Amino acid sequence: MKVEQIYTGCLSQGAYYIESKGEAAIIDPLREVAPYIETANKNNATIKYIFETHFHADFVSGHVTLAKETGATIVYGPEAKTGFEALIAKDQQEFKIGALTLTVLHTPGHTMESTTFLLRDEKNKDIAIFSGDTLFLGDVGRPDLAQKAANLTQEDLAGILYESLRKKIMPLSDDILVYPAHGAGSACGKNLSKETVGTLGEQKKTNYALRADMTKEEFIKEVTDGLLPPPQYFPLNVKMNKEGYEDIQSVLASGTRPLSPEAFEVAANETGAVILDVRHQDDYAKAHVPQSIFIGIDGGFAPWVGAMIGDVKQPILLITPEGREEETVTRLARVGFDHTLGYLEGGIEAWTKAGKATDAVEGIHATELKNILNKDSNTAVFDVRKSGEYLSEHIIDAVNTPLDYLNDHMSEFPSGKSFYIHCAGGYRSMIAASILKSRGIHNLIDIKGGFGSIKKAAIKVSDYVCPSTL
Repeated sequence: MKVEQIYTGCLSQGAYYIESKGEAAIIDPLREVAPYIETANKNNATIKYIFETHFHADFVSGHVTLAKETGATIVYGPEAKTGFEALIAKDQQEFKIGALTLTVLHTPGHTMESTTFLLRDEKNKDIAIFSGDTLFLGDVGRPDLAQKAANLTQEDLAGILYESLRKKIMPLSDDILVYPAHGAGSACGKNLSKETVGTLGEQKKTNYALRADMTKEEFIKEVTDGLLPPPQYFPLNVKMNKEGYEDIQSVLASGTRPLSPEAFEVAANETGAVILDVRHQDDYAKAHVPQSIFIGIDGGFAPWVGAMIGDVKQPILLITPEGREEETVTRLARVGFDHTLGYLEGGIEAWTKAGKATDAVEGIHATELKNILNKDSNTAVFDVRKSGEYLSEHIIDAVNTPLDYLNDHMSEFPSGKSFYIHCAGGYRSMIAASILKSRGIHNLIDIKGGFGSIKKAAIKVSDYVCPSTL
């Protein structure tokens, strides 16, 4: 028996490879399917099934392509409706993978088709559950993503999730391993653990949602409390996962076309494409194509692309570190952004050499900001961290304009004088700077190193409040 978790940090997502006696199954595969096929071939195994725990909102699954390339059967739980051939399983239906058995446990609530797969070994002993977004380590799936489609409120779905957990999950043995679809950093829950595998017994003890004496009313209140609006690309990803999509090889062929500075400029002007610069924030700050958007490939790339650009059909032109063009297009495709038109060949150096204009982002160190604040206490400072980070600790009189909702705060930025922006470490504030500059707001100054450098500079901040108490 072989069970392998294939975890992708950028998406905080776990896919799974299960194998026994020459047969294999994949659970919740990513869009680039070659690694699963290579693993199966290396082990002389045949991929028999592709199990999907639900219609994912935060990434595009590889189920359609993987089925096409291997002949494997795509399996969804009850109530799923697809635009491609798939087996819609019944609750408690069993599937054999060599000597192993996967049993369907229909666990609606996160979405109505949400399903947990229970793994049993050759002796019929319960080994693990693959819980999708039904149960995370430390949390459960948010109940507000499927309400429009199901004509249900988030409270209705939360109530359904309560019943699913108590009837299907909690009666299982404490020693069962829990393999969730996501860990910390995912927008599919609120307080996910950094751990990516645990036991059900641990979750019964520590996960608030599995508290034995919890009433349904208490559960609904706690699960729905503090839910922020989901990223706008989520419904678009669900649509692709339901209806199908273009093979990633076709997306790569289009997205990795090298474009000269002249061709790049023409493409930008004629298509209305977003120019996406994925280099390090320091490189972007020094010189970038005017009106380009920064989202660095080495940060929380894909989720921020989804949050900031939103429309998966938006044409995109890329500026990348040399040699990372294919990686960038692949990671865009993971979240449904398939319309990359090509990249700037030779990067910003070629653009500059061609005599084309560049822009820059002014930045200062926190020690300089301290001197400025000491001279003028009315200096405008904007904190683009999440509201919880801000409430925990912030510069006195700084205004919180979370990056996720920057569009809602555009009117708050002054037009007549310089203002200062920061995040925790410099990544998010550079994204914010790029968006503000693309909107014609150029009187901003970035604080290098973010709140970490602000603390080191001993700039006066609010009293610390533990985030868990907020």
